Amino acid sequence: MTGTPAGYDVIVLGGGVAGCVLAARLSEDPDRTVCLVEAGPDFGPDRQDWPAKVLNARALPREEVWERHAPAHRIRARVLGGSSCINGCWNTWGSEADHAEWARTGGPRWTAAALEPYRLAAVEQMGLRRVPEREFSPWSRAALAAAAELGFREVDMGTPSGPGYGTPLLNAFDGVRHNAAFAYLDAARARPNLTVLAGAAVDRLDIGDGRVRGVRVDIGGRHETLVADAYLLACGTFGSPAVLMRSGVGPADHLRTVGIRPEIDLPGVGSNLTDQPGVFVPLAPTDELNAALAAKEADGDLYVSRMLVRAAGELCPDDSWDLHILPVAGPPLFGKLPPGRYEAGISAFVMKPTSRGTVRLASADPATAPEIDPGFLTDEGGHDLAVLRSGLEIVERMAATAALKPLAGPVRGHPARDLSDQDLRGRLGTYWHPVGTCAMGAPDDPLAVVDGEARVRGVANLRIVDASVLPTVPAANTQLPVLAVAEMLADLIGGAA
Repeated sequence: MTGTPAGYDVIVLGGGVAGCVLAARLSEDPDRTVCLVEAGPDFGPDRQDWPAKVLNARALPREEVWERHAPAHRIRARVLGGSSCINGCWNTWGSEADHAEWARTGGPRWTAAALEPYRLAAVEQMGLRRVPEREFSPWSRAALAAAAELGFREVDMGTPSGPGYGTPLLNAFDGVRHNAAFAYLDAARARPNLTVLAGAAVDRLDIGDGRVRGVRVDIGGRHETLVADAYLLACGTFGSPAVLMRSGVGPADHLRTVGIRPEIDLPGVGSNLTDQPGVFVPLAPTDELNAALAAKEADGDLYVSRMLVRAAGELCPDDSWDLHILPVAGPPLFGKLPPGRYEAGISAFVMKPTSRGTVRLASADPATAPEIDPGFLTDEGGHDLAVLRSGLEIVERMAATAALKPLAGPVRGHPARDLSDQDLRGRLGTYWHPVGTCAMGAPDDPLAVVDGEARVRGVANLRIVDASVLPTVPAANTQLPVLAVAEMLADLIGGAA
């Protein structure tokens, strides 16, 4: 396959985690021309050219994002490498039940067994590693002991090994974030058949006669149209549905309200938004813990957390989990504290919520941010609220263990178990793992946007490859699952081309 004078064989729209995988894998064929389009900057292959804050694996940088000072649930990366440049560098895997859910809508290639070689490929390519001993703070060590004290067993968080406690796999080395651009593109950049086009925001696709005829991008205020044989949309759970809707693909009635002529009526576009809400329970660090954390920070090895617990609430199926219990201690995520003082506490995150939100356009103008309603704790049956309260009960028991109690005590105010539903909703945070807004589904599913091979309904040469196609969120941090899915779909697409 060779590129035409007017374009490329494949255009990958979005240089995030999935886009980096696609560009690297598909350009391994020297006869296939590939263009990777990213709205944000490309800081290049030399680590010295990257901002120090983006490389710092001890914090969550918020400079290279679409919206500064936006509500937490709206945070999304705008940089080559995507969310791997701004997240916590944690990689965990979902349960067998998660993959069974995906296989019911996408077919056998979505089972845990079928995805296993792609999980392993992603682990190797990203250089994922276990937490080194020196990165455990006194708090993290005590939290591991506290989990064992509560009766949890130790498990491998990088596999579907069931409920228990353990440590994540990390894409960080000595405090330096190893993002997907480094892992996947460094070796690919020199290929003459790969073009990386940064600073190019996708406006819309030109769709006619059931095909994409070109994609309009904005490069520094100048509009250009790129052309290819095949188009892979990888703009993420918020970006991909927005691009589709600006292109006339989505809920027809909604498109008309923002002045867009519907080309293909796909009501599932922008629906089914799923994220993992949680509540942080603060604790008051003792002077001894503050001093120990200060010493750890002075050595350059302070991380707010290096462990977590997979827990099953009272509504969880056997052999699975629907909660992450996350003890943290270190510099606050939001705001500041005086030198030598730190934040401590334990969060409970609902990993398998039934509530659903939406992504909708506020305007046909691509410069206008989409309307994002996460829909947290809105399910009519109250399932998610009940699971959250189960998690907060575990948090309370964990804080009272012999391992953690000497390091941090309760703060003034009502215990989390006594908070009203309204108060809990007011304290919600997010785990930043949105999925589902272009969900795959069976041919008879009216809300399905793509099939099990990621092909968009009604558009012959367009696929979506990112977290938006996952019909349900896995009980995991989503970076590793998305990497594996992108590896699998790149293999499929490359073989079909």
